[in-house]
Amino acid sequence: MKQSVIKEMTSDEIAERIDVEAATLSQLRMNHKVSALESPIQIREKRRAIARLKTELRKRQLNEQTK
Repeated sequence: MKQSVIKEMTSDEIAERIDVEAATLSQLRMNHKVSALESPIQIREKRRAIARLKTELRKRQLNEQTK
């Protein structure tokens, strides 16, 4: 997920997307434990997407506090 797409989302959408991505990551990890994934890089991509989302959400929270 690109940063430009994340910036266009509302805070509620970002929080919802974090939940969805975390569930997907959990499922990917479980599937990887049972049998090897076709592309284990998916796990890394999901982790990074979650980190980007959380970073943007935190940045918005800090901006609201300073106002």
